[in-house]
This record gives sequence, C-alpha cells and structure tokens, in this order.
Amino acid sequence: MLKDEVRTNAYKNAIYQNAHLFKDKVVLDVGCGTSILSMFAVRAGAKHVIGVDMSTIIEKASEIVKINGMSDKITLLQGKMEEVVLPVEKVDIIISEWMGYFLLYESMLDTVLLARDKYLAPGGLIFPDKAHIYMAAIEDGDYKEEKIGFWNNVYGFDFTPLQRTALAEPLVDTVEMKAVVTDPGQVFSIDLYTVTAPELAFNVPFELHFNRNDFAHAFIAWFDIEFSACHKPIKFSTGPHAKYTHWKQTVFYLHEVLRVNRGEVIAGRISSKPTEKNKRDLDIKIDYQLQSDDSSRASAGSCDYRMC
Repeated sequence: MLKDEVRTNAYKNAIYQNAHLFKDKVVLDVGCGTSILSMFAVRAGAKHVIGVDMSTIIEKASEIVKINGMSDKITLLQGKMEEVVLPVEKVDIIISEWMGYFLLYESMLDTVLLARDKYLAPGGLIFPDKAHIYMAAIEDGDYKEEKIGFWNNVYGFDFTPLQRTALAEPLVDTVEMKAVVTDPGQVFSIDLYTVTAPELAFNVPFELHFNRNDFAHAFIAWFDIEFSACHKPIKFSTGPHAKYTHWKQTVFYLHEVLRVNRGEVIAGRISSKPTEKNKRDLDIKIDYQLQSDDSSRASAGSCDYRMC
C-alpha cells in the first residue's frame, strides 16, 4: 500500500498542507501499520502522535520511527483499540487508513468509530472524514465468459455447481473506463463525525442511466474519500475514471446478459451488511429492473453475493 501513490499522497497532502491544524496537537493513528501517517503528522508539527495496531508490523514501525529520529514524538502501542490504554484522555485529531475493498469489506471503520467516541476531544478532527460509494453497469462479456463460463466444461465435465459459487463472489479487479455503459450513481455516503456502526449496514435505492447501446454483464462499485477538514478539501477516487489504487473496483456479475439502449434506466436496491459468522465479511444483495419500452428486453433480477 505504501506504493499506492494516490492513497499515500492524498494523506501526505492533507496533513502537510494543513500543518496549522496539526501544530502542537495530540494525534491518534488508528491501525498505524508502518507508521507513515504518524510520521507525516510529526513533520506537520504535531506535539505527539500515538499509533495503535494489533499486528506485529508495529515492531518494524518502531524501528522505522527510531531511525527517522521521531521516537520522542511517537508512541506505538500494540493491541486492539478497545483494549489498549492511551497515555492521554483525549486526542485532538484521529488519522487512519481504514478503508477496505468495496469500502467496508475488512475495513477498520468500526475501530475508528470506537476511537472517535472514546478519545476524540470535542471539536476534534478526523482525517479523512467522508466517504461515498458509487455504482455503474459495465460490458464485460469476454472476462465474464473466462471467469464464469469456464465451469460449463472443465476437461469434458460439467462443473456448473461451481459456476453458481463463482457468481456469488464479487471480483476485485481493475475495470477500464471504456467498459462502463452507464453514468455513475452515488448510492451511500458516510460522515465519520456522525455515523454509527449499525448504520454501516445499508439498504438503499439506485438508478443508473445507460449512455450507449450495448450489453450489460455486471455492476461495479467504487468509493471516493474526502478530507473535508482541510483548508482546501482534498479528495481521491478509486473509480475506473481515476488513477489506479490498490482498492481497484468491485465487480458483481449478473446471472443474465442485458441488451440495453442509450437513455434506458436500470433501477433497484443494493444492500450490504456484515455476515453473521464474521462481521468483517459482507453479505451484499442487488435487486434490479431494466426499464425499457421494448418488452422483449425488459428484465428484472435479484443477486446475492458474499465478500469473504
């Protein structure tokens, strides 16, 4: 992830260009990893930074902090956020790279919200503080046939039971902009100052407008991130129109192929909630209806997916 220039430069610019917000402040870095964000905060003038991570990567982070001469400014704690004891009662700023695939899959947002409620001082800031999930439909016949059609004939045998399994597993991959056949639609937004953990399970409507005559094989989803506390807001996108990030896009293949015309609409609902067995996994459902004056092409469907 350190090689992800979009992600890392967005955090660096949000912190460095707003040094007036960090000067002499106490900062909490949730899921600090290698401590790169902690060191950005120190360079921006933070009085002290506390980095928390439950992984053993924090041992390497400690070495990195030391060789960069910041051991007196950065305190690293290994453990779960709900279990560690911070050396302060409140912090002025929380920074965290918490996002997962499809924004919420294996994300650390629950942990950030816990830290917010327990440690963020009144009027404190969160970097980043807003996130938005978008959807579109794509033409992806060749890859769908490679991924899904493969199971029709496996060395002369019918493996279609695994085809159903493959359809239920969203694909995280890079989608070319030329494959997108609808205008994008925003379906879910998060404000980290106010959102609660239960609200991260959502069931919302969507409406996508086709911008050319083509076929639709799948929906894709991506997210945008905002640092709105900055003097000049800083944003980055993980969509197909933007520069590559390690989050790529999430592809949800349909059971059928839709033949669509410019100006037509596909509408429905998308829901997402943590699975019962593992709250970091997601159960996602997409209900859709293609609205067309041509009754031979009008279609509706419902697809269940699991990110695990």
